[in-house]
Amino acid sequence: MATFAEVRAIAMSLPEAEEILTWETDVTFRVRAKIFVIGGDGSDSISIKATPAVQAELIERDPGTFRPSAYVGRFGWVTANLERIDDDLLRSLIREAWRMTAPKRLAAGFDPTA
Repeated sequence: MATFAEVRAIAMSLPEAEEILTWETDVTFRVRAKIFVIGGDGSDSISIKATPAVQAELIERDPGTFRPSAYVGRFGWVTANLERIDDDLLRSLIREAWRMTAPKRLAAGFDPTA
């Protein structure tokens, strides 16, 4: 079972990531002002930026863990249940969301094994 604290640690470990409270309730993780993960302290789910193809694959594989995100699901964003998601998959999805959001040059220089 993942926690929002783990989500925060993963997101904030990425280059130039920043945490910003938005709409007075949602914690957003951003790279150069663009959001790649949305959640909240104590929340049991987060929304992660993904492609529509990845979203469809995740929902098909495990509909109890994944569903389209409200409002932005049509763009590929997926909501993940933190009580059910595998830690390695969570880490991979957050890193890929960051990579999709970060400027190409910044993303190209990122080595997740470093």
